[in-house]
Amino acid sequence: MTKAGKKVLAELTGANAVGPFVSVMLNTHVAHQDVEKDQIKFKNFAKEAKKRFEKKYPDKNWNTYQEKIDAILADQSFWRSGQTSVAIFLSEEQTVVHRMNIPIDDQYYVGDMPYLLGVIKNGQFNYTYYLLALNRDSLKLYFVDNQQVTPVELPEGAPVDVPTALGEELTGGSLNYRTLGSLSGSNKEGVAYHGVSAKDEEVAIDWKNYYQAVDIFLREDFDNPENYPLYLFALPENQTMFKKYAKVPFFSSEVAISASPASLSTQDIAAQIGEVAKQRAEKEITAYQKLMDKKFMDQLVDIVPAAKEGRISHLFIATSNLVDGFGEDPDTEYDRRQVLNTMADYVVKNGGEVFILDQADAPDEKSLVAILRY
Repeated sequence: MTKAGKKVLAELTGANAVGPFVSVMLNTHVAHQDVEKDQIKFKNFAKEAKKRFEKKYPDKNWNTYQEKIDAILADQSFWRSGQTSVAIFLSEEQTVVHRMNIPIDDQYYVGDMPYLLGVIKNGQFNYTYYLLALNRDSLKLYFVDNQQVTPVELPEGAPVDVPTALGEELTGGSLNYRTLGSLSGSNKEGVAYHGVSAKDEEVAIDWKNYYQAVDIFLREDFDNPENYPLYLFALPENQTMFKKYAKVPFFSSEVAISASPASLSTQDIAAQIGEVAKQRAEKEITAYQKLMDKKFMDQLVDIVPAAKEGRISHLFIATSNLVDGFGEDPDTEYDRRQVLNTMADYVVKNGGEVFILDQADAPDEKSLVAILRY
């Protein structure tokens, strides 16, 4: 799950998350007429939520919720997001907004707990990581979270290209990047300096030295306290060369985009990151199947108490449980989703993980399965 997804789940399941909650899920648009439709839909959901709230919580005051709703409706910038959908969570003390990248059912819920399933679904196969766009003689670094790609501003002297890293003389020049600090003995090992060689050999030496300088920078001077993984966006030959010298502990060669990032804009890079999600998802789905070797439950009547007792380490809910448009009986489907949501809330609060998958990707293709801790 993404950094943003983990943060919002922590907010909504932490000790300070006290209901009742009004949760609203909306698909969002940018065209003026569509934005007006989104606002009208939100306003109508608020009216229906008020009725349900006052019936369910007659001793609670709706006015605080209405004030928050009015503030959102009046905030024109709120309705001009380029992302696919939004989840809004309101309580007496909190207003939590989470932008999402998946289409969802337009829906609202009123209950003791926030409706988490949309956030969880958005977080599935949605990752936070660094992407190193690496050419033979230059690089750019990007931070990816919730499918949003942000260029990383590197410090002065970082090895953004060969001249900066190796010096103007290139082969035979000083390693400018590391001489800003000091090269340790281990870093010097294997570094080639000037000698008489053919042009192609000189280029190969500079290529090697440059990638070593990049590795040193990432290991010693790049701050990654969350230990997010680093993946490559590079031609296959550049990936092969970098892997030879990379000692960066958070670099992963298991996932990569095999193409040239040269001359690509941030928008171009963003258009390619689906390949990272695809490769990681394939590995995760394979790992999920192995969980079936552990003790599990696949009946709702058994899973509900186990979730409350904190016995579940992994809860898998197939999307087949969530009928688009609430099916033919909206109230029944509303209540069923609330039961699934309550289970998910208990699992998250007790340190477990919840997954919402297409049934074909779920362990043993079951529509509902809980892996037990004991």
